Amino acid sequence: MFEGKTLLITGGTGSFGNAVLKRFLDTDIKEIRIFSRDEKKQDDMRRHYASDKIKFFIGDVRNEASIKDAMYDVDYVFHAAALKQVPSCEFFPVEAVMTNVLGTNNVLSAAISRGVKKVICLSTDKAAYPVNAMGTSKAMMEKVFVAKSRTVSSDHTTICGTRYGNVMCSRGSVIPLFIEQIREGKPMTVTEPSMTRFIMSLEEAVDLVLFAFENGKTGDILVQKAPACTIEVLAQAVKELWQKPDHEIKVIGIRHGEKMYETLLTKEEASIAIDMGDFYRVPSDNRDLNYTKYLDEGYHKHNALSDEFNSNNTELLNVEQVKAKLLELDYIREELEKDGIRYE
Repeated sequence: MFEGKTLLITGGTGSFGNAVLKRFLDTDIKEIRIFSRDEKKQDDMRRHYASDKIKFFIGDVRNEASIKDAMYDVDYVFHAAALKQVPSCEFFPVEAVMTNVLGTNNVLSAAISRGVKKVICLSTDKAAYPVNAMGTSKAMMEKVFVAKSRTVSSDHTTICGTRYGNVMCSRGSVIPLFIEQIREGKPMTVTEPSMTRFIMSLEEAVDLVLFAFENGKTGDILVQKAPACTIEVLAQAVKELWQKPDHEIKVIGIRHGEKMYETLLTKEEASIAIDMGDFYRVPSDNRDLNYTKYLDEGYHKHNALSDEFNSNNTELLNVEQVKAKLLELDYIREELEKDGIRYE
């Protein structure tokens, strides 16, 4: 699907960008452009991959001129640049707005002006019923790309997005913290054992973006039917993989801005969602900007999927299932091997 095409990834030095590179470098894609503001990570990536297909661009999504300069002759964009950690966004909410909201608008404006054919924006479960600054800024990011999609023909630029839960072992994930605490002989810190979280691998995150790329219509939000587990089950799975089943767990209490469970589809979205097997498609209201249509005309009928889709009512994995899922990750196997632990 990317034969002879040029793909740009904003925030491309992060976990998602690396997963895309691993997926596409050996294909017939013409070029992958990595756009980010971190020259150290770009240099590390340049040395690691050493491929002529990768081009690196220093810039910031907060600066529309810098992203526009990087988008010449680009066919597709995966917009992954964001401030993602809840605490940093809580303490610096304006920074979250600058990157996640205004930065997204800059990316989309640049893409439209450069004639980019398709843009996929990456969002998070925290955007549904947001209770913290990070989730609120990502909810506004979704509103921005849906609104922007109304201003341009999909024949010119198709704009849609994905929303997914926690990606295991990505930046900010609790799993590397658990591993570090086990190695250092410190108690594993858990906020609330019964708290549930969606879990998925980086490869599954890429699969969702590619599904959106192939099946999404302009303004859509695509959601994967991800499983979940409690934080207690996740911690126990990590302990058992490291052969420390009795390692101490310390409950520290819910932090500011945390939820007991995460939501991938609100009730309102679930009422219009289209079931596509392993995914849900949430179509946008793409009527024109004649406001009277919003005042005088209804838009849809509710369907049978009437409840929200969250990490409590999805498939909940047990310890053995989470261990199996963790062992699918190269990161986990590499970290286990560092400690002399092997699983066949």
